[in-house]
Amino acid sequence: MPELPEVETIRRQLEPHLRGRRIERAEILDPRWSEPAPPDEVAAAIEGRVVRDVGRRGKYFDVELEDEVHLVIHLRMTGNLLLVPSEDGEERPYIRVRFGLDDGSRLLFADPRRFGTGIVLLGDEARDAYFHARLGVEPLGPDFTPDALRALARGRRAPVKAFLLAQERIAGVGNIYADEALFRARIHPLRPVGTLRRAQLEALRDAVVESLEAGIDARGASIDDFRHTDGARGSFQDRFLVHRREGEPCPRCGTAIVKLRAAGRGTYVCPRCQRPPRV
Repeated sequence: MPELPEVETIRRQLEPHLRGRRIERAEILDPRWSEPAPPDEVAAAIEGRVVRDVGRRGKYFDVELEDEVHLVIHLRMTGNLLLVPSEDGEERPYIRVRFGLDDGSRLLFADPRRFGTGIVLLGDEARDAYFHARLGVEPLGPDFTPDALRALARGRRAPVKAFLLAQERIAGVGNIYADEALFRARIHPLRPVGTLRRAQLEALRDAVVESLEAGIDARGASIDDFRHTDGARGSFQDRFLVHRREGEPCPRCGTAIVKLRAAGRGTYVCPRCQRPPRV
């Protein structure tokens, strides 16, 4: 599933092209994309409106249209947003939604597994309430401080990996960047988050930010389906420190990286740098 760096990469590619463009046509080819709203109602709310901005909250896109109309899109597991120039008449596979812009170009939502979603929210307050109900602190924002992380972790017995993946606490961190951050911070993913000391929480906060920024710098990780708006691949998978590197030497100490199960996800650790918790 695309995580914060992948979504931010796409947002940065979309923003200069979409800002100021009018959506002339919205074709929702797969009703599942907009459920429970009917496709024609969603299309009617979008068509004819100018794009004011393209934002992001966690793993969500917020396409802000005029009159405080917000098109909120989530890629889920296999969704991609592709920009197709006006002169390109070739059709792509797995197209679920097609937006026609006033310069003749098209924005396509492609999704092999059909888990991606789109919702229209009317008004900034409705948008804010929608995100507030689902998402916690933005890890690249000013509110993600060591004190804030310590307050979120206090008293919790959940493994730190599960804590990082909980979107209602920290928005945008997924399996890849949780593994990378925990390795940077030298914390085992099964360690109960409430038992972390102040210095460890400070290191974890910095490691989350560093891992996410490294992913953005590499324009995301293309392990499976993630692609840029022009179909190109990200390169962060070539810079992984531990994720998907089972059996390879730890870049810090040389010990073989192992794979285990944490928070229901395949998880990669260095058994020497990330000491397991005592049973």
